[in-house]
Amino acid sequence: MAIVIKKVGVIGSGQMGNGIAHVAALAGLDVALNDVSADRLKSALATINGNLSRQVSRKIITEDARKQALDRIVPAETLEGLADCDLVIETAVENEEVKRKIFQDLCAVLKPEAIVASDTSSISITRLAASTDRPERFIGIHFMNPVPLMELVELIRGIATDDTTFDAAKEFVTKLGKQIAVSEDFPAFIVNRILLPMINEAIYTLYEGVGNVEAIDVAMKLGAHHPMGPLELADFIGLDTCLSIMQVLHEGLADSKYRPCPLLVKYVEAGWLGRKTQRGFYDYRGEKPIPTR
Repeated sequence: MAIVIKKVGVIGSGQMGNGIAHVAALAGLDVALNDVSADRLKSALATINGNLSRQVSRKIITEDARKQALDRIVPAETLEGLADCDLVIETAVENEEVKRKIFQDLCAVLKPEAIVASDTSSISITRLAASTDRPERFIGIHFMNPVPLMELVELIRGIATDDTTFDAAKEFVTKLGKQIAVSEDFPAFIVNRILLPMINEAIYTLYEGVGNVEAIDVAMKLGAHHPMGPLELADFIGLDTCLSIMQVLHEGLADSKYRPCPLLVKYVEAGWLGRKTQRGFYDYRGEKPIPTR
């Protein structure tokens, strides 16, 4: 039987989570947004409202659509608040053990027919599914950041994902107005399999003294017509996330070409994670970003 998704749960109210809640509510779905604290949820709802208001000002949506979307999002401070969802999407930190624990706790409260999905950007969907009580109803739904603006969503089936789940996920993503790229369950899937090694190579280029931060970013923006330089993009993604994905590629594919650059490791060890900590390959604490190397 076809699965009809009317209510969506989102675990994690950070940049990815609030973006998914935003687009799902705007598409007419009820949303339960979960996080570990009321303050985080309050901040996420304020961010969603701000982003929706920006869409109103640009005449992308109407004021009435903004109000209706906000009304569809309900904060949930515990996983029990997701019990009646038809689909729950996890957007937690890119750490397999953290995700496994979330899925084990989640499945204990979900209705049997509910679909569980991960927004993971690199981790095996098959392995994550095995930590649940419903591997056939588990799928990877990888959104791009920022979710309201980016058109693509990667869909990744685990070895046990059934056709009903896959079809329901396709219908859900289409309803959000996104384009689908179907990926096999290989480390980092399609986008990050290509993108992160490029970023890692840019960091090696910096590490080896081929060029400084500004030269590398300008070279790729003007020489390859990229909208954002690779080091600027790394800061936007988060250097800890970049490192996690490179580690998954290196370990999963056992190829030295995916070895994380030692300079990337050093920045993460220093806590210089990019925009979210105000320092990465650029220092964001002043009026304008300044390269740190």
